[in-house]
Amino acid sequence: MFQYIIRRVLINLPVLIGITMVVFIAIALAPGDPMAAFISPELATDPAVLARLRAEFGFDQPMYVRYFRWLEQVLQGNLGYRIKTFDPVLLMIVQRIPATLMLMASALIIGIVVGIPLGIYSALKKYSLPDMLLTAGVFLGVSTPAFLIGLGALFLFSLQLRWFPAGGMHTLGQPETLLDTLHHLALPALILSANYIASMLRYTRASMLDVITEQYVTTARAKGLNESAVILRHALRNALIPIVTVIGFSIPNLLAGAVFTETIFAWPGMGSLFVDGVNSRDFPLVMGVTLVTATTVLICNLLTDIAYAFINPKIRFS
Repeated sequence: MFQYIIRRVLINLPVLIGITMVVFIAIALAPGDPMAAFISPELATDPAVLARLRAEFGFDQPMYVRYFRWLEQVLQGNLGYRIKTFDPVLLMIVQRIPATLMLMASALIIGIVVGIPLGIYSALKKYSLPDMLLTAGVFLGVSTPAFLIGLGALFLFSLQLRWFPAGGMHTLGQPETLLDTLHHLALPALILSANYIASMLRYTRASMLDVITEQYVTTARAKGLNESAVILRHALRNALIPIVTVIGFSIPNLLAGAVFTETIFAWPGMGSLFVDGVNSRDFPLVMGVTLVTATTVLICNLLTDIAYAFINPKIRFS
């Protein structure tokens, strides 16, 4: 197992470097001048001022030189400083990570707690009316973009019904309490989990349909075990392997959905920070968020593979 983990880490390092290179090139080739967002509009049209600022920040160097300089600083634990405010990028990310993790963890828990039981129920009620309704809901949840669901929910539940706050993490002018934070978190987490619930339901149903007709399930029923024990102890355990894959590889989707959700609900997380960095073409900020996000995804993929061995004892890593 240890050798497998080391091998996977060594494989992921070139992948991580490749991701940062692609993002760096994409930002560098994007239209606009990042120095224009740094100075006043009156000076933004002065070529001499822009040229001096580009030289001070190193933007007059070739693209590959700038990338390797950034990579050298990263290896020293320095993600640079934001061009717009001169704040340390690492400090800004550390301040925003808890909010994003709270949002993603809530959506993940909702997706698992709601999606897996509904998937089991749908598989046991195959081709019934509840199964068809749940299947229709799956197609609706998978095909509807997160930003569209977010805008609709914001209009209905926040502006019309006023059940939830329209944005932010805390109520302005009031003490920050756990109940107030959960009240602000509820609607963004539900919106972010909508697509995840649909995916979990879909894959759980398909996986359960594959295993409930297997011989060992029939043997368990023939031994006189009650139906709940047959489903939970025998069928579900073997059906969990593809479900764990969905859980692990849905982290990138959660991160992508968090960008839209945090922007719509003004949630102070890494997604809204990334959008702000892209709008201002802030190289250090965008690269820092990309590095942390890509590292998180690769670690989650590794943990997903390791979890296989604990779910199915037949799986061993040499």
